Amino acid sequence: MPISVYILAYNQEHKIRPAIESVLWADEVILVDSGSTDRTAQIAEELGVRVCQAPFTGFGALRKAAISHCTHDWIFSLDSDERMTPEAQAEILSILAQENPMDAYLVPRKNYFLGRWIRYSDWYPDYRQPQLFRKGSMTYSEDLVHETYSMNSGCRLGKFSSAIVQIPYYDLGEMISKMNRYSSLGAEKLVSRGARKGSVLKGLVHGVWAFLRHYVIKRGFLDGGPGFVIALYNFESSFYKYVKIFDKVRKDSSD
Repeated sequence: MPISVYILAYNQEHKIRPAIESVLWADEVILVDSGSTDRTAQIAEELGVRVCQAPFTGFGALRKAAISHCTHDWIFSLDSDERMTPEAQAEILSILAQENPMDAYLVPRKNYFLGRWIRYSDWYPDYRQPQLFRKGSMTYSEDLVHETYSMNSGCRLGKFSSAIVQIPYYDLGEMISKMNRYSSLGAEKLVSRGARKGSVLKGLVHGVWAFLRHYVIKRGFLDGGPGFVIALYNFESSFYKYVKIFDKVRKDSSD
């Protein structure tokens, strides 16, 4: 059965080429770009990939737009910081050759960060949402960030045994920039759901819990220095999200 691969990207010229090259074996590869101002779209076109523009109004809506551009019933969702592996490719082709496969599959991700493979810290196997799925088998929420999914009635969910690779941050500067963006989107998401209270204290409580969860409960300390940085990143993301709620509500009430 033929398969479409879509890749979401925004200003990822330093990562997009290896991501695309890892899936050029697919029947269709689509880059869904949200108005990149660097060479992301140009690189994709040079590699023979169809580029579709979709404004960013949230990751849930963006994924729905990406699916609408796919022409085949089977779809694989790959992010710009992910790489298909030969093992995962072989597993995909094996699934597509089956007479009665599952309708969607969770795929483990191996993360490479600060010069080492992360084995703990809640980063492995790092199942996120189904990445191989049949069109119409699942529905995304409309959340700005950390969108959820739900399986449609009668559809079955399976798991891969083979992992893909993720290189989440080009450098620490990108990590800090992403933390700032995602904490802002997270604050907007909670406010849109009716959250009206944020504070430094609430940020500290949530931040400390996030740190302990990744560093202690998920054994991030076994990942050495990178494990500490990951835990600290999650502390900052949670802390600033709740402080930004306080700041946003304060500004809105003063307007």
